[in-house]
Amino acid sequence: MDVKSAFLNGFIEEEVYVRQPPGFESARFPDRVYKLRKALYGPKQAPRAWYARLKSFLLKSGFVMGSVDKTLFLLSHGGDTTIVRIYVDDIIFGGSSHALVSSFAEQMSREFEMSLMGELQFFLGLQIKQGPKGTFVHQAKYTRDILKKFKMGDSKPMTTPISTNTALDADEDGEAVDQKEFRGMIGSLLYLTATRPDIQFAVCLCSRYQASPRTSHRQAVKRIFRYLKFTPELGLWYSSGSSLFLRGFSDADHAGCRIDRESTFGTCQLLGTSLVSWSSRKQASVSLSTTEAEYIVAASCCSQLLWMKAILSDFGLRFGKIPLLVDSTSAISVAKNPVLHSTTKHIDVRFHFLRDHNEKGDIDLVHIASEDQLADIFTKPLEFGAFVRLRGWRCVDNALIKGEIESQWTGFIALLV
Repeated sequence: MDVKSAFLNGFIEEEVYVRQPPGFESARFPDRVYKLRKALYGPKQAPRAWYARLKSFLLKSGFVMGSVDKTLFLLSHGGDTTIVRIYVDDIIFGGSSHALVSSFAEQMSREFEMSLMGELQFFLGLQIKQGPKGTFVHQAKYTRDILKKFKMGDSKPMTTPISTNTALDADEDGEAVDQKEFRGMIGSLLYLTATRPDIQFAVCLCSRYQASPRTSHRQAVKRIFRYLKFTPELGLWYSSGSSLFLRGFSDADHAGCRIDRESTFGTCQLLGTSLVSWSSRKQASVSLSTTEAEYIVAASCCSQLLWMKAILSDFGLRFGKIPLLVDSTSAISVAKNPVLHSTTKHIDVRFHFLRDHNEKGDIDLVHIASEDQLADIFTKPLEFGAFVRLRGWRCVDNALIKGEIESQWTGFIALLV
């Protein structure tokens, strides 16, 4: 649902004065100003005032605000639950009871002027297809739009977003390209990574050269677009029959950056068979060994898992030890061994909370073979076979929605559950 003129519903607590609007000046007091009683579009307080008004209404209606995510509100009644998420003036809601959901919609319509949009199908550029077997989230329309925008609609398709032979550097002797266009291409691709984790690494690698892009950098970006031409329908599949088993994967490419030799690390978190979070970025400091790089990225993944655990607890989900799968036995040994060694004493104290939470039983560090490490796709270019195999666990083609998805996930479930 959408709230019409949402900011006009908020109340201003601070003293805010505005000039008399043109055409509505007071003939009696032309030099006076107005004191605002309610919010208007423009003042910095307006978004916060609207949120405060909506939050107050929801809390009075019996909803409970999320302990971590303050845009999440839940209402439980007789074993049924209504879930509400706020995004400025757009509200997503659903629940296990049709009566509760209808009642909430009626309450909101009485309190605010609303537009009910029906079942969620399109939100912030995301296309959402819901069915009895699950939900498919993709950006096929957006993909075609950016291909057309950057004149790549007739380009030759590629099977991977980045070649294994690609080794980008500053290329100071290369020909400079239009910085504005290059940044526009990167920005468009970054928005697409919301449903396309398969291009995450390639986009993040190219984004490092936005300050001074060269022809080689633009060619690498164009390859990503050519890959999108080959796979415009890919998206994320969330099965309704998936378990609620939380786990994380972490991997690092030690000294992967050719400029400063900082490592590239990737993490991903899954709830059952559903990919719910992922990242690919450079570490903030140079790691002296592969063990150190893997240990640091495992600490980052641990932090994300604990945050997700806190959010999911608002939904009534409880977890014991959360598996964190790492392909480095040395990094696991460092985390499980409380003895301080000379080879690891330089590692920043902030990363040792991985060891702390492992001892507390919050996470369980588990070794996984490198070829089965799902986070590998976020750290380095992969050959076609390995790339497609790992991509298959995350992205499902829209054409496969009708009846073929279950077979795509059989091996994955057997491997990890």
